[in-house]
Amino acid sequence: MANSEWCWRGADDPELVHALVCESDLRNALPGVPAPLRNPTTTRAHVAAGNVYGLFNHNDLIATFTITAEPPHGVHAQRFPEAGCPVYLQRLAVQPAWVDRDALIGVRCVRKACELAKARGADALRAEVNPDLKAVRALLEGLGFRQHGPAVEKEGRRAVYLQYEIS
Repeated sequence: MANSEWCWRGADDPELVHALVCESDLRNALPGVPAPLRNPTTTRAHVAAGNVYGLFNHNDLIATFTITAEPPHGVHAQRFPEAGCPVYLQRLAVQPAWVDRDALIGVRCVRKACELAKARGADALRAEVNPDLKAVRALLEGLGFRQHGPAVEKEGRRAVYLQYEIS
């Protein structure tokens, strides 16, 4: 990723970001299990707040994630272990056509999120993950995120809570 074709920057097109997140969810959902429903209003708000980062190849959005100081709607900080200054990783998505071309794009996203979290002074990076998105969960756990507590059912969907300790 060292050449000029690739760059990280704030994502500024909420419709493009939302479409990528939904497309990625569809690819990662288990057969017969519906993909999570995403709220486009939430996507627009995150993009407007500057919370969404994109990995671009030339001008094409290849991957995206959202990082916030506040937990996502409905996520209670008590589900996680104690942390002094946590940040939250949300809506990690990779363009499905690129998943097969470069299996490390998701890893690059999580590493970039960790770098941004550390730069903000965070001591923990937290994620709520749908356990039916097996590839996303496996990626995070493979990079050192640890599950805290059992899977829970909320608002008609399942979730697990993962945290990465930043050193």
